[in-house]
Amino acid sequence: MKKIVASFGALLWIVLGICETTHSQDQKPVKLVVCEPLSGPFRNIGERFLDGAKYAVREINTQGGLLGHKVEIVPIDNQLKPDIAIQKINELSDKEQVRYVIVGTGSHIALALSPLAKEKKFILFSYAKADSLTGEKCNRYFFRTVANTSMHSGALAFWVVSHGYKKVFGIAQDYAFGRSAMAAFKKKLQVLDPSVKMVGEIFHPLGEKNFGSHVSKIISSGPEIVFTPNWGSDLALLLKQAGSSHLQAKFAGYYMNDSLLIRDMANDEAVIGNFAAENYMVSIPTEKNKEFVKKFYKDKGYYPDLPRGTSYMGTMFWAQAIKKAGKNDVEAVIDTWEGLIYDGPAGKYYMRPCDHQAQMPMWTAKIVKDNPFFDHAYIGEATTIPTKFIVIPCMKSGCPGLKNER
Repeated sequence: MKKIVASFGALLWIVLGICETTHSQDQKPVKLVVCEPLSGPFRNIGERFLDGAKYAVREINTQGGLLGHKVEIVPIDNQLKPDIAIQKINELSDKEQVRYVIVGTGSHIALALSPLAKEKKFILFSYAKADSLTGEKCNRYFFRTVANTSMHSGALAFWVVSHGYKKVFGIAQDYAFGRSAMAAFKKKLQVLDPSVKMVGEIFHPLGEKNFGSHVSKIISSGPEIVFTPNWGSDLALLLKQAGSSHLQAKFAGYYMNDSLLIRDMANDEAVIGNFAAENYMVSIPTEKNKEFVKKFYKDKGYYPDLPRGTSYMGTMFWAQAIKKAGKNDVEAVIDTWEGLIYDGPAGKYYMRPCDHQAQMPMWTAKIVKDNPFFDHAYIGEATTIPTKFIVIPCMKSGCPGLKNER
């Protein structure tokens, strides 16, 4: 009898142990790897992308998490170097299963990680803009939650033509994103108005130290407007040196609404009158954005500028795909994300199944002296350019198709 009781006790402990282990496994968090430059000269961009994702995760967890699981962010400092990004993702995947990775800063980083996502079968979603990511380099495991360069440059070209400019100069960083943005801008200009002339263009290294000679070339070319997809310290230094050299032409750019860049320049005259186009602007006049901005400011004490708003929306879109899939499974989430619509602060986003390129409106605004957000110059109220004016059809995206990549 004692042996029976002892055996039953042992069996009970085994069963309880299995149940406890199963329960522990069931409570494992859904992990989201955020791969950004968190050191070096572009750190303030990466940190704000991370901050926006953290805010989205905070909201998701407050509402019960994903499928009953808490969401946990795993930050990785890629130092804006593709080899470092690959190394750190590989090191992490050797220790645990990596299912979801997000990257914003640097198309060259996203281009390096996209094949790795396909190889290791994790979802990589991104705010990087180079066309090729959802074009000829597309794959089943990559999603983009912002406009690509053709869409973004198309919005700026649309603005330039609609305002009657005829002489345009272009300056961009010399890597995949800068080259792609410039090519798309020039192509759209010719489609919209062949009489518009590009009077010159410059490509310079990331982290350029002196724009003096570049600005001199711009001035001598006599443009009416200067197009630039530059960002971070490269954009700040370009604007500073353009101002000190008395360049009369204004800039039309991708990231003119970067609040920290404008603040740190401490020179409103160098930015007032410049023009911005983006997926997200704090001044978008929709009710959903007003509510988002109000709540974010109440919770954080500062406004959700461009990187924060962008990463917030991308993370919420991803979370919606997991919820609808009903399980924390990469293949199921991919199948569900295709064709999904996210209705957020900047309008409706549709994830196109053919190339995983989100379709959405673009927002445009001019930098003005007085605004309700900051005590320095910033963008005025945003106006929209509907998706139909910037959409690139699937057949022209360069993506060969994603249906048989499982």
